[in-house]
Amino acid sequence: MPTPVDGLPEVALIAADLIRFDTSNFGGGRANGEREAAEYVGAYLESLGLAPEYYEPIPRRTNVWARVAGKNPDKPALILHGHLDVVPAIAEDWSVDPFAGEIRDGMLWGRGAVDMKNMDAMILTSVAELLRAGEQPERDLILVFFADEENGGVEGSALVVRDRPEWFAGATEAISEVGGYSIEVSDRRAYLLQVGEKALIWMKLIARGRAGHGSRLHEDNAIITLAEAVARLGRTAWPVSLTDTTTRFLEELEALSGVAGEDPDELTARAGAASAFLRSTLRTTTNPTGLTAGYKHNVIPDRAEALIDVRVLPGTEDAAIAQIQAIVGDEVSIEIVHQDVGLEVPFAGDLVDAMVASLGRHDPGVPVIPYLLGAGTDNKALAALDIRGYGFAPLRLPAGLDFTGMFHGVDERVPVDALVFGQRVLTDLIRTY
Repeated sequence: MPTPVDGLPEVALIAADLIRFDTSNFGGGRANGEREAAEYVGAYLESLGLAPEYYEPIPRRTNVWARVAGKNPDKPALILHGHLDVVPAIAEDWSVDPFAGEIRDGMLWGRGAVDMKNMDAMILTSVAELLRAGEQPERDLILVFFADEENGGVEGSALVVRDRPEWFAGATEAISEVGGYSIEVSDRRAYLLQVGEKALIWMKLIARGRAGHGSRLHEDNAIITLAEAVARLGRTAWPVSLTDTTTRFLEELEALSGVAGEDPDELTARAGAASAFLRSTLRTTTNPTGLTAGYKHNVIPDRAEALIDVRVLPGTEDAAIAQIQAIVGDEVSIEIVHQDVGLEVPFAGDLVDAMVASLGRHDPGVPVIPYLLGAGTDNKALAALDIRGYGFAPLRLPAGLDFTGMFHGVDERVPVDALVFGQRVLTDLIRTY
């Protein structure tokens, strides 16, 4: 349990403690593991009188679960879920120790402050507020903290859904990260509610050539073939392609900005610091993220590889792969390393109404608009159980803070008062929905 610190709210202390567990996930099965963080979460849940369960299908890749009884067991259960792993951080690039959980200047700093140990702490302390007061949530809550989300959930949520489906009995809806936070549009605040996410395709491009001495004239160099293909793909300007969600999103941005008829990219640019994050939701993205070739300075290798992070709109996966093959050319082969579904659910229904109402009670008059996440969450795994997932980690953020730019970025941080706001909104939601 967190050590009390004068003037600091419990939600910030819990988040800071979680950051201090270095749960770095390097991908491809290389990770520090979530076990200690999961045990911390489990101990906290036990202190609330709950009976957590653990599932560790792979050593140190630990998932933790608990169920909270609600006042109305006839209502479908609601899942609140987070992940305990984080992407790695290169400490020398940061202004602070990325795993110190430092709180200064009104901010909580560290890897996971944004993605997503902030939300983990909000879930825990919201449930704690009700249970310590002798209250119950309106319906059963299922709390799950997954391993391996930063590797697509391959060793986390995918295995939990496969092997522990009983953990989710009676649930039809779930809420998790990357939604509910505020943005500024033409100097007006609005909240984004995530009602979908793009499909994920992690691919490897492979070029082959002839090995040879580094001093010779050599026309069949795998590195050159690969580099040209990666440059073509990386510079491809994918066109805007709208879904029901992104069409509604742009309509809401237009209403907020008061300017009609703008190009979608120009309109999205009115979201300021969040614009680059939001522009990616309107189109396919193909970002090169890794290169591997060669083993010695004077040896021309016969193979070169590149990692590409591809995110496409739901339902366009096959067409995108075919387009990518045409762009990189027949000399380069494509290997799919990991692929997962895209999601899109309506911006309507009782849960959506309840989330909008909870935000409205704590920040009256501020609009809530739907958006499609350009990345992905563990809601993809839960979709296999016909559970509808939303992004709702409510944060009221100061204008000018590049919050979305800190996902997987340097000097990741979140305002402490935003955590307090989010915990209050989340508590309101589970008390009333």
